[in-house]
Amino acid sequence: MSNITITESAQEYLADLLQKQNTPGIGIRVFITQPGTQYAETCIAYCKPHEQKHEDTPLALKDFTAWLDAVSVPFLEDAVVDYATDRMGGQLTIKAPNAKVPMVNEDSPLPERINYYLQTEINPGLASHGGMVSLVDIDDEGVAILRFGGGCQGCGMVDTTLKDGVEKTLMERIPELKGVRDVTDHSNKENAYY
Repeated sequence: MSNITITESAQEYLADLLQKQNTPGIGIRVFITQPGTQYAETCIAYCKPHEQKHEDTPLALKDFTAWLDAVSVPFLEDAVVDYATDRMGGQLTIKAPNAKVPMVNEDSPLPERINYYLQTEINPGLASHGGMVSLVDIDDEGVAILRFGGGCQGCGMVDTTLKDGVEKTLMERIPELKGVRDVTDHSNKENAYY
C-alpha cells in the first residue's frame, strides 16, 4: 500500500474536474518522470477507463480511483496532494519529498548503480558542454567501459574529464569499481587497429 495522501480538498477539486470530463469511470493517474534524479517531476493526469497500466496500484477514493504508476510508487512515499485556496482562487499542489531520492544502494547490481550516478551526477555536468557518457560494459577486472557522446566525442579534454571527473566520482560512490575506460581508449593497444 502506498503512503501517498490526497487531501479531502484535493479529492473534491479533482472529482469536480473529472465530472466535467463526462467520461464514466474516469480517474487520475499519478506518476513521476525521471524518478530518483534531480529532474524528477510528479505528475497527475486524467486516466480514462482502461488507460491505466496493469501494474498500476489502484487507490480507491470516495469519488474516483487514483492509479499509481508502479515504478513511481517507492518515490511517492510520504507524498501529499493538496488543494489550497487563496485570494486568486486555488491550486493543486503536489509535494513528493522522496521523488528525487535514489533508490539504489550497495546491494543494487553494479550496472544499475553506475548508470544511476552517470544519470544523476555526471551527465548533468557534461550536459552544459553538450556531452554525455553512457555505460557500455564492465570488464572482468571490474573496470567500467564508458562511451562519451555529444560534445565529448573527439574533445581533447576527454581524458582529463574521464580521469579527474568521471572516474573519481564513480570510484568514490562505488568502492568495488576498479576504474573506468573510454570505449575508444587508445592506450589499450591490444585490439587497436593500425
